[in-house]
Amino acid sequence: MTALTTETAIAPEPYINYNSVLKNQFSGRIQKISINAGFTCPNRDGRLGFGGCTYCNNQTFIPQYCHPKKSINRQVEEGIAFFHHKYQKQLYFAYFQSYTNTYSDFENLISLYEQALSHPKIIGLVVATRPDCVNEQLLDYFQFLGKKYYVMIEYGIESTDNQTLSLINRGHDYSCSIQAIKETAGRGIKVTAHLILGLPGENREKILSHAAKISKLPLTALKLHQLQIVKETKMHEQFIQEPQLFHLYSSEEYIDLCIDFLQFTSTKIAIERFISQVPKKYLIAPDWGGIKNFEFNAKLIKRMQQRGVIQGEKLESDCL
Repeated sequence: MTALTTETAIAPEPYINYNSVLKNQFSGRIQKISINAGFTCPNRDGRLGFGGCTYCNNQTFIPQYCHPKKSINRQVEEGIAFFHHKYQKQLYFAYFQSYTNTYSDFENLISLYEQALSHPKIIGLVVATRPDCVNEQLLDYFQFLGKKYYVMIEYGIESTDNQTLSLINRGHDYSCSIQAIKETAGRGIKVTAHLILGLPGENREKILSHAAKISKLPLTALKLHQLQIVKETKMHEQFIQEPQLFHLYSSEEYIDLCIDFLQFTSTKIAIERFISQVPKKYLIAPDWGGIKNFEFNAKLIKRMQQRGVIQGEKLESDCL
């Protein structure tokens, strides 16, 4: 097996690591500063539906320093202070993370983004949103910002299967994701896609088909994470009522699933993340004992080396 390399990837790893790409591009470490700007979601406020996606409890991934009652500037300052003691020379991206961060009027969005970008250590903007919540005016603005800052839009796709998207009450279909990603990347804006592996009703074959489908899209990066059953969600109720719909992976099973997934993923797409960890007070299952991202990544790389596989090796050429 030969380690993968690209013009921007420097780590001798069997997959394209997004963090390595950034370190090479900026000659140093980049840290995202999460921001909670008090947004909601069209799947919660009634425009598309109420209650949100079945798996979602937004409180499970909001850092302590993030609170919508704090100003954007204060959240940025506190976020930098939180990380500064670990890596004093690093630079930062402002990460609008909670809920749908393009779901407001255009003038308010510009004000919020530019407050975050006003800090001298913030050199980039990452905006998490839904593919049905962007428009030409906003994408043109991101294109303009991209002339001065690193700009990435992170779209929650979650699945490429329309039946699954309906089951989890996502409120859009996969064609909506395709259109948003193409229109964003067509303006030279970097794009991340977010997928959940192991959604109810999706077997291994279905999950691997996601990799081949997204490999046809002009993505910069990909975020994966394992399905977790979270308290105070509709999926928790569904898990109790219809457990046969679910296969919750052990950490070892999930490592092999991710490796299989990577083999069908284009090397034009860097991998930003494989797992996420719900705080224990919210987690129903599966309990992986608090494994950290770096620990999981080390195990995955070792397993890939043992298996002698690399990213993209099973992807058909017509997907590239």
